[in-house]
Amino acid sequence: MKTTDEGLVKRFLEGDQDSFNLLMWRWEKPLYQFIYRMVGDQEEARDICQESFLRAYRSLKGFRQKAKFSSWLYKIAINQCHTWGRKRNRARVISLSEIARGDEYAPREEREGASNSPPEASLQRRERELMVRQALNCLPEKQRLIIILKEYQGLKFSEIAQLLRRPESTVKSRLYAGLVALSAILASPAVQQGNSARSQNMGGR
Repeated sequence: MKTTDEGLVKRFLEGDQDSFNLLMWRWEKPLYQFIYRMVGDQEEARDICQESFLRAYRSLKGFRQKAKFSSWLYKIAINQCHTWGRKRNRARVISLSEIARGDEYAPREEREGASNSPPEASLQRRERELMVRQALNCLPEKQRLIIILKEYQGLKFSEIAQLLRRPESTVKSRLYAGLVALSAILASPAVQQGNSARSQNMGGR
């Protein structure tokens, strides 16, 4: 039977150092992907991810056993993203013209994963994912954060509400507003024209 995250925390606090390594193995990829979607920079995301795990390691003695480890870890990562943003004034902002051009800044891991698909299908999927990812960075951080936590990381509304210390109604309204804004960005003439031009270039290859 698989040991829960909270069970591994308990074992770590009892002196089993390997339990933290297992927690890192479980959560390194999803945490990195979350951070990358928040900051839009691969190297910065790796550094923030490492710093988040380091802070988690140092703070585990203060972990409340009734809490959910994943929510606690995401909270640390969110705080680190905020710190990163303050140091640089803001996270990378993507313009509509960049989305229309399809400028690539996808993580190497995602690009390599897509290489196993048929070339045309892989390229179309990458372009679609890239456009959505870039459009996300056009949104206010409060909306972007909730969309990423709900749609990409799979957290429940109740978990997000607890994590952000906001009512569920606020979380839901921000998600809805963010998705509406995201749809509007993706449907904008500049993005649609850029997508059409890339499709024509693909067809001419």
